[in-house]
Amino acid sequence: MNAPPLVCPTIRVMMMPRDTNAHGTIFGGVILSYIDQAGAIEARRHTCQKFVTVAMDGVIFKEPVYVGDVLSFHTRLVSTGRTSMKIQVHVDAERFENPHVTIPVTEATLVYVAIDENRRAIPLGPLS
Repeated sequence: MNAPPLVCPTIRVMMMPRDTNAHGTIFGGVILSYIDQAGAIEARRHTCQKFVTVAMDGVIFKEPVYVGDVLSFHTRLVSTGRTSMKIQVHVDAERFENPHVTIPVTEATLVYVAIDENRRAIPLGPLS
């Protein structure tokens, strides 16, 4: 499957001082939370069923993220299985001091599984 161009981000967020770790950069857990949100938005584009995150694979923190950076979370559906879908998330940063340059900072692949009212895996419904 060829990746579509990553033009319009799924979400964009400015990093704030409350998100920093002891080293003065943005805490990785904050970024992981936004990655999960962006992945869930992409998954929702492909099914109206309830689903849960079951895996976050291949998380790579390439560059630090700083207060004032604006992060763009780009997503795409990679594959589907009987009950699951795999979503790839790429994160780029626009640095506060140079907003015209984007830097790839993080990437991850997530797996979401469709569930029923008892939280058991069920076959994926119609995909777009």
